[in-house]
Amino acid sequence: MKTKYFAAFLVVVLISISQFALAQAPPPPPPPAAVPIDGGLSLLLAAGLGFGAKKAWDARKSD
Repeated sequence: MKTKYFAAFLVVVLISISQFALAQAPPPPPPPAAVPIDGGLSLLLAAGLGFGAKKAWDARKSD
């Protein structure tokens, strides 16, 4: 008889403890890395303009 009361008491205690043991939310993700795109982008743009100017110059010379 004591084991039934003990088992019931244990079930009640474990259920009530689980109400207080809530999981925490995961931490927020780290901020994105600050990547400077200006240096490489301006060099790529300058190279494209130079290549286009050379192609236009060569096309005009061959006519």
